[in-house]
Amino acid sequence: MAETSNSPVTRSSSKTEQTLSVGDRQIRYTASSEWQTLFEREKPVAEMFHVAYLALVEEASLRPLTFVFNGGPGAASAYLHMGALGPKRVYFGACGSLPKPPVRVVDNVESWLSFTDLVFIDPIGTGFSRSLPQDKDTKSSEKANPTEEDKPKEIEFWEVERDLKALGEFIQRFLSRHKRWLSPIFIAGESYGGFRVARLARRLQEEFGVGLSGIILISPALEFSLLGGSDYNLTAWATLIPSFAAAAAHHNRAQWAGEPGNLQTHITAAEQFARTTLIPLLAMGDAMTSDERTSAYQQLAGLIGLPVKLVERQAGRIDIEVFARELLRDEQRIVGLYDASITAIDPFPDRVSYEGIDPTLGGLDRLFAGAINSHLRDTLGVETDLSYHLLNLETFKAWKFDLKGDFKQGFIGSVDDLRAGMALNPYMQVYIVHGLFDLVTPYFASNHLADLMKLNPEIRSNLTVQHFPGGHMFYTWDESRSSWLAQMKVFYQNAIV
Repeated sequence: MAETSNSPVTRSSSKTEQTLSVGDRQIRYTASSEWQTLFEREKPVAEMFHVAYLALVEEASLRPLTFVFNGGPGAASAYLHMGALGPKRVYFGACGSLPKPPVRVVDNVESWLSFTDLVFIDPIGTGFSRSLPQDKDTKSSEKANPTEEDKPKEIEFWEVERDLKALGEFIQRFLSRHKRWLSPIFIAGESYGGFRVARLARRLQEEFGVGLSGIILISPALEFSLLGGSDYNLTAWATLIPSFAAAAAHHNRAQWAGEPGNLQTHITAAEQFARTTLIPLLAMGDAMTSDERTSAYQQLAGLIGLPVKLVERQAGRIDIEVFARELLRDEQRIVGLYDASITAIDPFPDRVSYEGIDPTLGGLDRLFAGAINSHLRDTLGVETDLSYHLLNLETFKAWKFDLKGDFKQGFIGSVDDLRAGMALNPYMQVYIVHGLFDLVTPYFASNHLADLMKLNPEIRSNLTVQHFPGGHMFYTWDESRSSWLAQMKVFYQNAIV
């Protein structure tokens, strides 16, 4: 039976006891769905919604505790919550295929609850997390002609530094409320959430006094300079090639490098090509001979399954939307940007550019929206009239990347903070993971950055970079989710011994 109690403002919380069956093991736990107040100069300014799964065990304070969030910016934690880590998850096809409606929610035997307590956090403006009305908000709402000041209070949280501060404050207050300061602490984030994790690896320890046993970066966007190439920003084009090659091989459109059907051999060849051939080609520009360019274009076309003429026309700079549209154009199908192993019918095959929605992100939302609303409202007993913002596009569009002069060559990044955090705490374990078919945050970008981090040998072994078949949410693949779980058990064990 759910217990309810009033928060300092108007929200009501819910706490239930549940049991998860994993093989012969029964895991009893409490599921608490609550709003935690955030303060500014000791005045309440927002309420951050979260769901905490805490196992009912003796010496609970010694059990690992993991704080989890997604990215966007503007995404709620429902993707990791209901896709991989929580005690319930969305049902998918074996290789991440999207089932027909209605959505199915099943027991998650691969839940991380078997080895760590879990706290899923929805940043302000996502999920049920909201700002609190202030006196000036009430006054401004009465104005006949609203101004900039009348915008939602959440906007103050929609920028890099304020967002990190809110997460740090939340974690600090949660540890105090639940008496978990002595627990092994982990943080895990997906996509822009991986950027958050890398930045918090330093900030939590320096500013909030939270020591970290380990951090997990899932399909992370670490350096924004690698999210889009140009005529002058060359490396981004190269980091995409192995994911293009993986997708082309999956759809049997590539000229196999090595033994046909050996995906690892093929993407290894693509990695080598990206480093040793494509980057010099792009860097030399017109200084490279015509014959050398022609040879490189032919090799690239074979690796990624596109016509040579298209590769030549693009001068080796293949945008993800071009690849997604062109790989299977003869079948009038497009591949997903977030998982290029998934395809969909192109609704406008005769138009110059693709004008449909992405078959992965657009298709997933109907599943996760149904799953998280059912789970929170029906299973966990959350009572609220608020809409659950799964992916708040208003947040995404309004997000400010102003680092107050801390830009590195015009781009924001997080690897410097990650390196500083690892040096600050030489015991902290770091795990970076991607899906091979993700075109939005390609796995090779993290490989490339890891090779440039210049880590001292004393802490280099603390960094693990691993990738699985699948896309941005590779954990929707049954085999990948199971293999990832096995690696995470080992990762946590190594981090706390």
